[in-house]
Amino acid sequence: MTFKQTVLQEVLNLFRQEGVAHLSEKEILDRVDISSATFREFFKGMEDLVTQVVQYDLESRKQDHERIFAGEPSPLRRLLLVVKLGLDTLRASQPTVLMEIQQTYPTAWNLYWNHSNDYTTHLLYNLLNAGVLQKEFRQDLNIQLVTKIMLEQLGLIVNPLTFPPDRFDISEVFRSVFLYYIRGICTEEAMKTAEDFFSKLK
Repeated sequence: MTFKQTVLQEVLNLFRQEGVAHLSEKEILDRVDISSATFREFFKGMEDLVTQVVQYDLESRKQDHERIFAGEPSPLRRLLLVVKLGLDTLRASQPTVLMEIQQTYPTAWNLYWNHSNDYTTHLLYNLLNAGVLQKEFRQDLNIQLVTKIMLEQLGLIVNPLTFPPDRFDISEVFRSVFLYYIRGICTEEAMKTAEDFFSKLK
């Protein structure tokens, strides 16, 4: 990992722990312990910093998917592992961080939006299609529609206006939504795999 990647990872951790909106450039310099000259070398300003952190986050997620897919041939298990990774990320993050980025840093938010519409859409579609072919998902599945529904569910879960974090545990919302939906698209043989997987999520 390069020094710049280390800085991006530390800023990403800071954003997840505390959110984004209230952090100034000076506070980030102090918290991450880098000089103003180093900041200027790496970033054009706060908008560029947040955008680069988001890009780093998205590339890291792709690498995480490649890692968890290695040696796992089952499309259902792969989908469940993606769900668990998303759940773990939510648990480690302030529930309002995505909304703060959307409201304060639109360029960075567009990266998340484009990632969802491109990478995540194709990932879900390909996993669902492979699962149908391997008889883990129901043969009558409308793959395009189910992909869209799952993406909309993700957007619903992370929207603090829909599930205010002071009233709902975001990880429990995530688990509740996807447990029943994924179980519903499974074949009878694969349903037990999904139920066992979710029963171990705490």
